[in-house]
Amino acid sequence: MSFLSKAQQPDGNGRIQHVTPESAGWRYVGFDAYLLKKGETLRLSSGDKELCLVLVAGLASVKTRHAEFPGIGNRMSPFERVPPYSVYVPHNDEVEVTADSDLELAVCNAPGQGNLPARLIAPADVGVEHRGKGRNQRLVHNILPDDKPADSLLVVEVYTSEGDTSSYPSHKHDQENSDAETYLEETYYHRFDPEQGFAMQRVYTDDRSLDECMAPYNRDVVMVPRGYHPVATIAGYNNYYLNVMAGPVRLWKFTWEKDHAWVNSDSYPRA
Repeated sequence: MSFLSKAQQPDGNGRIQHVTPESAGWRYVGFDAYLLKKGETLRLSSGDKELCLVLVAGLASVKTRHAEFPGIGNRMSPFERVPPYSVYVPHNDEVEVTADSDLELAVCNAPGQGNLPARLIAPADVGVEHRGKGRNQRLVHNILPDDKPADSLLVVEVYTSEGDTSSYPSHKHDQENSDAETYLEETYYHRFDPEQGFAMQRVYTDDRSLDECMAPYNRDVVMVPRGYHPVATIAGYNNYYLNVMAGPVRLWKFTWEKDHAWVNSDSYPRA
């Protein structure tokens, strides 16, 4: 099975990515990406899923059955590196998204069973972190972390500058009923600046029964069912990715790969 979903030409609804639990061979995470022209409208039903709509780039007006969020959006490119506008949509809801400009929209989904209301996640609601040091640095926007209300979804976006690594030192979150880890499936929606760029991403386990290395290009999705999953950027190209995670317990607990954990220590970077 391939863990790389290549971006497609927009279909009749503007969809360029479509990852489901069935297509990914797992249980929780779904992901879609859309490119809409100004004035176009997208209608979605959440069904038994909760949704997090992330305005990756562009402006939009969003309606659900009980809420309206007109005129949202604040960046025309994710590489402006400011937190985005997003909208949380509960299960059994209807949503209408109208593009107020050309719009790149990510629709993250996972099982929903609560009674949370639809809500706007404004840039001021997004936690901003700078992680790492040396050649292992990234900027993180915590859109829907585990300390904010949702049933299953965890959503975060990460910026990694050319020549740096992220999701590193290698870490994993694939154990159920563990004190050290939670089981979380994960997707990476990649963007590059300039757009012809690519990165290298490896997905592998300790016993190497899974050991795949991929070169995601612009708007490709990497699926991580288990194991470690570091990303390395290529000189000349800055990288953005949107992560979606979900599992049976809505908590991000992970363990580092022992061989590379020293990169977190005072021994790195070397003098």
